[in-house]
Amino acid sequence: MRQLSPADLEAFEAFALDLARAAGAVILPLFRAEHGLEDKGGPKGRAFDPVTAADRGAEAAIRAAVAARYPDHGVIGEEYGEDRPDAEFVWVLDPIDGTRGFIAGTPLWTTLIALRFRGEPVVGVIAQPYLDEYFIGTALGSRLVRQGSSQVLAVRPCPALTEAILGTTDPASYFTAAETAAFNQVRSAAKLTRLGGDAYFYALVALGTMDLVIEGQALKAWDIEAAIPLIAGAGGHMTDWRGNPLGGNGGQIIIAGDRACLDEALVALHRSAT
Repeated sequence: MRQLSPADLEAFEAFALDLARAAGAVILPLFRAEHGLEDKGGPKGRAFDPVTAADRGAEAAIRAAVAARYPDHGVIGEEYGEDRPDAEFVWVLDPIDGTRGFIAGTPLWTTLIALRFRGEPVVGVIAQPYLDEYFIGTALGSRLVRQGSSQVLAVRPCPALTEAILGTTDPASYFTAAETAAFNQVRSAAKLTRLGGDAYFYALVALGTMDLVIEGQALKAWDIEAAIPLIAGAGGHMTDWRGNPLGGNGGQIIIAGDRACLDEALVALHRSAT
């Protein structure tokens, strides 16, 4: 059975970085500019579910590059759906995670790119091109590429929840009532909580400046799969609210640099796990 070699991972990592830069070339001219805002509405049940020309253009650019380089690979993306989702290799894309932040002009939105091999994410990129930050992870480790330099990423120790810096996107918009109650219990114990970071907070756990990120069941596969290799490569941990490995369909997640901190938070989260 075929296995991925270090050379394979390095090649896919380099290509994923090229994809993130290609997406950024589409997105950046529309950031803090006219971006063709629309409201998708749909099954999420929120009053406002925005998409922009930047979202759609960036995903189209990534898909075109994948088709040109790896025509046998599948793609799953937020904006244009599934193409061969059961292929051996599948790219999982969120061209702009944090579209609300993007349209508000805050620089915490990201482009998320993951590569699945036989159903498991093996390459993950969380890119913030406005800040020129590209967080990349594989089984070979995780690193931050910024302004031509490369920095090895490692999570920091935080064995106690009372010492943790906690993040989430927006409990009022994305959590159910039960999820909000569970999150608030964790929040009351944490040292500091920040809101509104979307997937950029995942990257900060890998960087070692945050300790814990919790998100609810509204997440889809494209929201979280890029984080899986990145967090693992930096020495961190990522599970669902029961403490189990994540499946391929998104859902409730908890990310932590220190397993002891994650386990302590799970005591509150487990009762609201779906």
